[in-house]
Amino acid sequence: MKTRWLTPPEREEILGGPALRTMVRIGLPAVFSAVLFTLYNLTDAFFIGLLPGGTPQSVMAGIQISWPFVWFLVSFIGGFAGAVVSALVSQNVGANRPGEANLALNQMFTVGVVASVVLGVVGYAFMPLVLGAFVREPEVTHQASLYMRIIFLGLPTMMIPQLFSGALQATGDTLTPLLFTFLGVAVNIPLDAALVLGWWGFPQLGITGAALATVLAQAVSSVVFLALFLRGRGALRLKRSLLGVRRHWLGKTFRIGVPAALGNSSVALGFVVMMSAIGNLDNAVSALSGYGIADRLFGLLFIATDGLGIGLTTMIGQALGAGRLGRTKEVARKGMKALLLIVVFEAAFVYLARMPLLRIFIHGDSPGALASLHEGARFIELFAAGMPFLSAFFAAQAIYRGSGHNVPSMVLGILRLWVFRIPLSYAFAFGLGMGSDGVWLGMSASNVLSGIVAVYYLLRTSGWQEARIDPPAEVGEGRAGEEPVPAPAYAPAGGAAAAVRGKKSLWQRLSWRH
Repeated sequence: MKTRWLTPPEREEILGGPALRTMVRIGLPAVFSAVLFTLYNLTDAFFIGLLPGGTPQSVMAGIQISWPFVWFLVSFIGGFAGAVVSALVSQNVGANRPGEANLALNQMFTVGVVASVVLGVVGYAFMPLVLGAFVREPEVTHQASLYMRIIFLGLPTMMIPQLFSGALQATGDTLTPLLFTFLGVAVNIPLDAALVLGWWGFPQLGITGAALATVLAQAVSSVVFLALFLRGRGALRLKRSLLGVRRHWLGKTFRIGVPAALGNSSVALGFVVMMSAIGNLDNAVSALSGYGIADRLFGLLFIATDGLGIGLTTMIGQALGAGRLGRTKEVARKGMKALLLIVVFEAAFVYLARMPLLRIFIHGDSPGALASLHEGARFIELFAAGMPFLSAFFAAQAIYRGSGHNVPSMVLGILRLWVFRIPLSYAFAFGLGMGSDGVWLGMSASNVLSGIVAVYYLLRTSGWQEARIDPPAEVGEGRAGEEPVPAPAYAPAGGAAAAVRGKKSLWQRLSWRH
């Protein structure tokens, strides 16, 4: 049968089709979506770079220092709701339980909306007060405060598309999120031109316009997503009767979501501290500006990695939900190998093309522009060396996310930032007097060390091979009018999985064969 690459694969294909091809088929629309989302972020950088006078460097630095704070709150909400939706929707779809999958979506919608409203108000009121402790440059602090206040008030508009996209991706549908991302970009680009630069008769608002454009574009996506899910998308539909939080159901969600939320938010907090390290360098403005551009370029280059990771997460979750351990191991093994090859290619490309890529966003030959260009290039040179090890970290995170076992993912994230990256960056930059080079070197070294630990941890444990949903009785739940499916053969915790841990050698774990 001819493969239709841009149509979502059916459940049977996910559970039994060619592993890598199906993974790519799920991930390909997610790759395009990631391209568009990265362009979404790069749009701000592009139009800010066109601002007249000497302000673009401080404005870009203001955006760069803002995002870790925003990310901290978004990561806590998205980490909790996103982890639960990814694990429970995918595993219940794999077990042919559409009702339970839909319940997970509705419950997490309620939790996510309430949390984003509360945390958005808190962030608006208090976060700007903290900025002065992290950055010594008053102009950067001022620009960041302007940006953050608007983003925090629009936090719900950022959470809603993220939640619905995660739910659809868990079913194997990555095409619909792609279309919505395209909608957001199509709205954001003209809004950026109008509000940042003052085109078409609008006032020139600079960084304030960039924040407004982001929130308004996300609001459009949120409204259209809500309209879609009120009508229903496959088995997923917003229902008033399912939106009320159910206490007996929350226990499972907290076991899955809290480690993910703590892991994600602790990583985001670690990036806040990293921004503090960069913000306290002698050349803080050029370092923040150059790093901000280079970091966005890496985000663009990681699109294939992100897309394949979504396919890996979806297939791991559905295979575990169906009780197919052999399929789970096959997908994990092939996914890790594919991610390694992709990241090696990305590292080589960004290293060789670093100057032309940076010049797209850093214009002119003023001292400030040249200093930012130098810092961006040095970051790429030092960071690219550790990128192949980063593939193991990406793969481990995707596998744990699909399995719903997020404690190891939390531990790996904390190790990467708090044990490796922050101490090494401070030691190299300030202890050894290496300045910005020390920060970039510490970041690269943290990727190497965390990648090694991720591989070791994944191979030495097998808890991720157990589903987080309750095993069905004698038959699985089907849709109305469909024949019931046989119950999957679940391996009880501490049984077969424990035997695997006790009997297999490290090489056998590496091959993940029965």
